[in-house]
Amino acid sequence: MPASKDHDARRAAQLGRQLRALPSIDRLLNSPELAGLVDEFGFEACKRAARDELAGLRTALRDGDPVVAARVESDDFPASVFAALQRRVRARFSASLRPAFNLSGVVVHTNLGRSILPPEALQAIAAAAANACNLEYDLATGQRGERDEHVEALLCELTGAEAATVVNNNAAAVLLMLNTLAAGREVLVSRGELVEIGGSFRMPEVMQAAHCILREVGTTNRTHRHDYASAIGENTALLLKVHTSNYAVRGFSKSVSGLDLGELARERGLPFCHDLGSGALVELERFGLPQTLTVAEALAEGAGLVSFSGDKLLGGPQAGIIAGSRELVERMRRNPLKRALRVDKITIAALVEVLKLYRDPQRLPERLPLLADLTRPAAEIRALGEALLEDVGEALGPGVEVSLVACQSQIGSGALPLEQLASSALRLAPAAAKGARDAALRRLARELRGLPRPVIGRIHDGCVLLDLRCLRDTQRFLAQLREAGRRCSGSGREAGIVEADSKAKAQQC
Repeated sequence: MPASKDHDARRAAQLGRQLRALPSIDRLLNSPELAGLVDEFGFEACKRAARDELAGLRTALRDGDPVVAARVESDDFPASVFAALQRRVRARFSASLRPAFNLSGVVVHTNLGRSILPPEALQAIAAAAANACNLEYDLATGQRGERDEHVEALLCELTGAEAATVVNNNAAAVLLMLNTLAAGREVLVSRGELVEIGGSFRMPEVMQAAHCILREVGTTNRTHRHDYASAIGENTALLLKVHTSNYAVRGFSKSVSGLDLGELARERGLPFCHDLGSGALVELERFGLPQTLTVAEALAEGAGLVSFSGDKLLGGPQAGIIAGSRELVERMRRNPLKRALRVDKITIAALVEVLKLYRDPQRLPERLPLLADLTRPAAEIRALGEALLEDVGEALGPGVEVSLVACQSQIGSGALPLEQLASSALRLAPAAAKGARDAALRRLARELRGLPRPVIGRIHDGCVLLDLRCLRDTQRFLAQLREAGRRCSGSGREAGIVEADSKAKAQQC
């Protein structure tokens, strides 16, 4: 027999033996090793996972994958199949929305869910979710009620507004304001305030969606009161001032204050709306933070309506809040869009509890998680880093050099974009040859994101920085790092969690 045919015959025989070594679906599902899994997740889910796992093994064997072939012929193959099925089924039932450690250095991080809610809000959410409640039911009259009534009095008390309403985020609040007050008519905005926020969401596009006509005034860096005054015409519906989220214009620049715009609007008989964005309800400088315009101050300047977020500087759930003139708020409530943009009982329950905390502003930093993180002393953060340094180094292993460095945190989400807060970070530098450093760095960041509770840092200057400002649960943080280190050591990787040994990765780490 020719050598090539002999080789093909041996290969076919080997493949047949390997395929026959694969257990049947019935054998897997009826095995005592998977009895608990079937009880927990159900027969059909486990059957689907077994079918997919076996199909993957067959494909890999037919493709000549040497790693899978070696696995099938090893003594611990049955155990590895059971373990793979456990992982596959649990992965299918695990939540995609997972708690994470925000060590990015951005406190109010949009991609990480923005503000953390206080315990009072969490309790209110649980109670509202588990029960029927008087969301739109007037207990005194037995008639239909208005869901805004649960938050309106609190918002008016804290801001000085005549009335207030709540929708699902600040972009929705701006959309509702513009569509209600200016559909088919002109809205005057400074060119320097035509912002784009996260996700390529642009103010001109919001106006287009609201069926308004954008009328730009002034220039990118300088806009004057007379620019607005000269642009006002018969088709002008309102004056709009927009918070410049995520950037600031410096140098030869000028913008028109809310005070001037409010005065001009009164003179011309037009509404003046201020999209404040972040929505601070108290003066932050009293807590040692940078100064920013509060909602009450924006209303006092003359804005008929102020819109702002519930989950930025306010520190509550995602919401868009509009406060101001009773007549203007009532007009928005009558807009059919209001129903499309309204919030549910969960958001209202959380927002009410967060707003209640503002009645006692002296204790806000200790009761509101957002302010607790923003006002955390730099010395306390550094002491935390010093306490963690040795343990983190041991957990990650010799393949990662761990040191403590000074850094700067950001408030985030468009709030005070140029202001920074002194902080400390663990600096993780993977050991790698010069040409492999970038790959090792990305691998380290990926390993951290892959932990049971993902650790989100930032890559900077050839290392991963873990800003410790928002780290509170140090025990869980260290426990999962140690577990990751043990798993990696058990698979033969001797240089920490970023060792680039592909064979060891195949052995499970």
